[in-house]
Amino acid sequence: MRVSTSKLQQLAIYTTVLTGGGVGTMYYLIQKGFADSDYHKLALQKLETCPLAMDSLGAPPLKVHNIHLSDKFNRVDQYTAQMKIPVTGSKSGGYLFTASIRDALTKQWSLKQAVLQLKDGHPVDLLNPLTSSETQNEGLDTDF
Repeated sequence: MRVSTSKLQQLAIYTTVLTGGGVGTMYYLIQKGFADSDYHKLALQKLETCPLAMDSLGAPPLKVHNIHLSDKFNRVDQYTAQMKIPVTGSKSGGYLFTASIRDALTKQWSLKQAVLQLKDGHPVDLLNPLTSSETQNEGLDTDF
């Protein structure tokens, strides 16, 4: 039984469209899952309440971008989460490096570390905001 070339072309196009749509939907749902998570929300709340960090970014408005799914820094399991969240404001941008732990009994997440690393290299420790960048550089751990 022979199948016409046009039928094979149509099948290839439909398969490509369906596969692309499926991959796009999965990407969207994964990003939404991260954005809706408590460890992500806690980090952004901490960023928004730090005047030094918000001023350095030129926020508001604060724009939070999708995380890079292939970045090996982003790791989440049942009791720990570490994220590298891209953020920008009107003046600058950078990455919000966070580490969170989950209490086994209460199932609540808490921030262990939250550091905004600006594109110019200046870090802002959101848990212990200091004005001296020298002191901040000593405690910066983006390799948790």
